[in-house]
Parts: sequence; C-alpha cells; structure tokens
Amino acid sequence: MPVQLVRRFFTVEQYYRMAEAGILSADDRVELIEGEIVEMTPIGSRHAACVDRLIRLLDRAVGDRAVVRAQNPVRLSERSEPQPDLALLRPRADFYAQAHPGPQDILLVVEVAETSASYDREVKLPLYARAGIPEVWLIDLEGRGIEIFRQPGSQGYQDVRRVGREERLAPQAFPDLDFAVAEIMGI
Repeated sequence: MPVQLVRRFFTVEQYYRMAEAGILSADDRVELIEGEIVEMTPIGSRHAACVDRLIRLLDRAVGDRAVVRAQNPVRLSERSEPQPDLALLRPRADFYAQAHPGPQDILLVVEVAETSASYDREVKLPLYARAGIPEVWLIDLEGRGIEIFRQPGSQGYQDVRRVGREERLAPQAFPDLDFAVAEIMGI
C-alpha cells in the first residue's frame, strides 16, 4: 500500500503564532509562500551589495514620494507573506508600523537572484502577479540583466522584457527616474 504524504498549510496568523511560541526564531531565514514555510537561500556578498546599491539609488531618487523597504515582509494574502529583497511602497506617515504592506500599497517589488532565479520566476513571480503587484524587477546577477514584469493577471505578467547592462530603466510608478542597469548591478 503506497504511503500518502499529507502536507500542512499555514495561514499568516498561524505563522506568527509559531514565532511567538519560539518554533520559529528571528534568526530563521524563512518566508510563508502559499501556506508553506520556505527556507530562503543565503545572501551572498554580490546579492547584498546589489540590494544596498538599489536602496541608495531608489531612496535618493524617490525621496518622500515612496517608502523604500528592504528584505521585510509584504502580506499578499492569508497564506503568503514573502520577503522581497526590496519593495517600493506608497508613502504612509507610520511607515507601515500598524501592519505589513499589502498588494494595494506596493508600487514595485525587486528580487535579486544570485542562485535563485528559477525559483523566483516559477514560484514568486506568479504569486506577485496573482496578488496584482503592478511591477516586479528580477535582477539576475548570473545572467547579468534585469527582467521587468508588468501588467499582472491570474496567468502571470503580460508584459515581460529583459534589459541588458548597457540599457536604462525606470519604475513604472516613477517614469521620471532613470537608472543604468550597470549601476544597479555594479558591473
């Protein structure tokens, strides 16, 4: 007789209760994806440097027009609370102290991939699209380019394009900004 594996899925509230009970600690690098607790890949030095560069570039460029948030949770649904490398959020006086930002608060999500590009494309991007996140950048450090995803829908993003290191790009929410891909990626 074959063994049937039973998977247990969690809500965001249950996930937080696990942390309160000490089952998950502050040192655990995990996120909740579609009800499953997923261990995040370690952050390498190139990855960290890229995130730091992006924080500096975006923070200076957007000023008070948006909140730049790095490696903190965004609540997409009752069963998903990923921690993107960077999120550009609608400004709020409390800086989201009352609750993590939801899909309606997010202007741009950025995922930096040194070794996780396929996971980001296959798992996280469809999740962001279903939640209605208007724009996602996937910075592929190995592929040396940035993939831009716009026009979210239930089947994924309808507008997908890749920009190379010699090109420039701007967030859809702030078309007046202009960044060199090479500057973002540090190449």
